[in-house]
Amino acid sequence: MREVKPLHYTQLEGLSEKQLKEHHDVLYAGYVKKIGEIEEKLKTTDMSAANATYSEFGELKREETFALNGVKLHEGYFDNMQPNGSECSGKIKELIERDFGSYETWEKEFRAAGLAGRGWVVLGYDLDEQQLRNVLCDAHNHGGVWNMAALFIMDIYEHAYFLDYGTSRKAYIDAFFKNINWGYVNGLLKKYNI
Repeated sequence: MREVKPLHYTQLEGLSEKQLKEHHDVLYAGYVKKIGEIEEKLKTTDMSAANATYSEFGELKREETFALNGVKLHEGYFDNMQPNGSECSGKIKELIERDFGSYETWEKEFRAAGLAGRGWVVLGYDLDEQQLRNVLCDAHNHGGVWNMAALFIMDIYEHAYFLDYGTSRKAYIDAFFKNINWGYVNGLLKKYNI
């Protein structure tokens, strides 16, 4: 059974503990609970009744990816932030410059995706094409790319910023960028042998 992982959100510049704790903790814990419930129900559901219009099995399988990605995206979001952020450097900077031309070009695109989307923006590494790509995910289970390692995740759902910034998502993105832990991202590149 999956456990709720402690999320790190204290002393992040421009992101209040109230904003992060009251909304993310509750949502994240809910996704952890739901993925556990779904996994248990899948053990006993009647697969012979599977049907494309409606079946318990079909609904459980659809919502399995929503709940599981809700867990993984929230964990990645908090893992790639730290108080006082860090400067982009090392292997991730080399890859960004190689695949986007410059860090500034990548950041401009990533920020634009943050304003254009509804759920998440993910910097991923496409294992087949061996290149970085910014991916816009309007929901936990919409927009992900197969054979891609998620390296850097920004939550753009309203719950991520509304208490602190109201409707100003741009101000939230500015604050988010002050808390990036590029060392963590470089650690993922090493972990995935990229």
